[in-house]
Amino acid sequence: MQNILKYLKGDKVIWVITLILLAFSLVSVYSFVGILVKTEGGSPFKYLFKHTIYVGLSLGTMYWVHRKKPKYFLQLSKFAFYLAIALLIFTLFFGTKVNDAGRWVKIPFVGLTFQSSDFAKLAMIIYVSRLLEKKKHLLNNWKEGFWPVVLPIIIICALIFKDNFSTAAILFGIGLTLLFIGRVPLLKIFSLIGGGIGLLLFVILIHKAIPDMNLLPRYETWENRILNQIDDNQNVIANAQAMNAKLAIYNGRITSSNFGVVGQGIGRGELKGYLPEAYADFYYASFVEEMGPFWALFLILLYLILLFRIMRIGLATDNLFETYVCIGIGVLLLSQASVNMLVCTGVFPVTGQNMPLLAMGGSSLIITCLALGIVQAIAAKKHGAEDKEE
Repeated sequence: MQNILKYLKGDKVIWVITLILLAFSLVSVYSFVGILVKTEGGSPFKYLFKHTIYVGLSLGTMYWVHRKKPKYFLQLSKFAFYLAIALLIFTLFFGTKVNDAGRWVKIPFVGLTFQSSDFAKLAMIIYVSRLLEKKKHLLNNWKEGFWPVVLPIIIICALIFKDNFSTAAILFGIGLTLLFIGRVPLLKIFSLIGGGIGLLLFVILIHKAIPDMNLLPRYETWENRILNQIDDNQNVIANAQAMNAKLAIYNGRITSSNFGVVGQGIGRGELKGYLPEAYADFYYASFVEEMGPFWALFLILLYLILLFRIMRIGLATDNLFETYVCIGIGVLLLSQASVNMLVCTGVFPVTGQNMPLLAMGGSSLIITCLALGIVQAIAAKKHGAEDKEE
């Protein structure tokens, strides 16, 4: 490990945690794709090979990005934001549908797909961070400061909202966090929250009043998930995946040989075969079933340490843009992981948020490592400045 880390810049703890989580992902994805093999064919080795390639690409991306100067991310932030808008609009009209949600863009000739919202998350965080730093003295002014910073958040969330409510809600929350950290007046932040809730209710009323417009094609799905969460005994069939997730977690601590600490063992989970996307949206439930409570708590600890190190890097820099970017990326990663865990444990309604660095997936994994590469570039800059002072 030391021989590898000596070639890497930035925070060594983040590198170690990233490598540990990616190693977990290789083992667990191979074990969790059983349901994918049944529905789409192939073998576990096929999906492991594909995921291994994505892991390699992701690490390569993180390594390449972490050697760049943070000023380049600032310079590219506007272009990235407009590219994200273009991709989201394209997805809105021409996106490939999976599970009735048009979130994917299919890459011609190679047949691979990626979620444009994955790129949009990071692009929004970087662009809003730039605007907060640029207009830090104008945030009290509605026209000159507040609206130019808030409009990118509204635009990105609105384009994602139609097919992915949970991602839009998480991004809106991250946007509010950045506004708060950026010292936007609380009255303006609360006005934005009130306006967002009012706009949401207005859109829902229009959808209810004029259903032929199909303004919110997934509204009934959202409504059913919330109702099933309130009373999970009302519709057992519709709520089967949530119930199986909780049973898988329970099954992870009921073993006769290891006192319920280590779980059923890798590859021995039974309920993962009844969980849709056990390798992604229900990753945590499958993980607990096979690895047990001890490793589940260790996993949570890794994410918390990762958040702490990212926040530490952001607060240590003397550049506001870099501070906002680190905070936004840290909150994004922890939010996604937390939602996945809360869904699997039955606290939140079922929604599509996977575990960063662990779940099987191409665009999500690559963008996550890209984001961590940006954090490491900021950390490397700080360490470089300290070395020059010495």
